[in-house]
Amino acid sequence: MSILGFAVVIGSGTARAAPQNCTVTLDLFGTTAGCHDVDMPVGTEYALIVECFGLHAVPNAFPILAIGPYQGSWSGPFPPSGQGAATCLGPTSIGPATNAYVTIYRD
Repeated sequence: MSILGFAVVIGSGTARAAPQNCTVTLDLFGTTAGCHDVDMPVGTEYALIVECFGLHAVPNAFPILAIGPYQGSWSGPFPPSGQGAATCLGPTSIGPATNAYVTIYRD
């Protein structure tokens, strides 16, 4: 007999951030990030990526759905001294957030 389960860690802190001056806060269904990086070149933008696990549409095969890992949606790029948000909830997806990180979107 086997029991399947998973855990979601809820809290705040720096999570696998490429830009080191960002704080990523993860909650059950999404994440936010606040960055204060004044040393980046003008025109640099960051993206907040959220990793999720749950029911989601298979890319390029809608309406086929799958259960497993997927990347959630995000609100677009933001400046190095700004804020971003991302969520695991969408019109064709639902699941808890499992990880989040900030990456450079454009140099």
